[in-house]
Amino acid sequence: MSNQFVRTELLIGKEGLARLAKARVAVFGVGGVGGFVIEALARSGVGALDIFDHDIIALSNLNRQIIATHKTIGQYKVDVAKERIMDINPDAVVNAYRLFYSPEAAHEVDLTVYDYIVDAIDTVTAKIELVLQAKAAGVPIICSMGAGNKMDPSRFVVDDIYNTSVCPLAKVLRKELRERGVDSLKVVYSKEAPLKPREDVVMEEATSKRHVPGSNSFVPPAAGLVIAGAVIRDLIGD
Repeated sequence: MSNQFVRTELLIGKEGLARLAKARVAVFGVGGVGGFVIEALARSGVGALDIFDHDIIALSNLNRQIIATHKTIGQYKVDVAKERIMDINPDAVVNAYRLFYSPEAAHEVDLTVYDYIVDAIDTVTAKIELVLQAKAAGVPIICSMGAGNKMDPSRFVVDDIYNTSVCPLAKVLRKELRERGVDSLKVVYSKEAPLKPREDVVMEEATSKRHVPGSNSFVPPAAGLVIAGAVIRDLIGD
């Protein structure tokens, strides 16, 4: 069988592919952003992926989540993502955890086993806890900032949390992390000001969120692919 990663090898060489094959990456959140992170990492040849999410696929996920189809509605996101990864790269090691990461659940995950951590969670308390635990474990982490209420996929950049602007989520995290003594954090954020969701649209699905952000098929994927690219470059030492 020919090397399925040969087109990637043309860019990063055999040594780069070998580093990716030996890498173990954790992705927290398998949604509009996290699903595309996982997709890109799997197609790049990352050898081991641990994925964390407690949610199931809903009808409203179909407009932006790569694992969401009418066939997968009602299934756990991590289970569907694992099956997809294995179909892309049967040699990959995939561990799927139906877990909602939180300060209370942090003790259930040993972050020291990872080469890289991706935060694609949309809960502020969970993001803060994951960052603190990753820093304590000495493992590189990259965090996704807000991708909701955006329409321009070209506005995403990789930067330090303390250089961010515009993004409301980044503003909250800057304050919280500064108070906790975190002096740097790699993030992907959009320089586009968030739009105000229309008030004449009713969400029929039950949700615990007070304000559901608008989203689409091209902004969250763009954020996820930018994150994946940053992870790949860091893993191969580019």
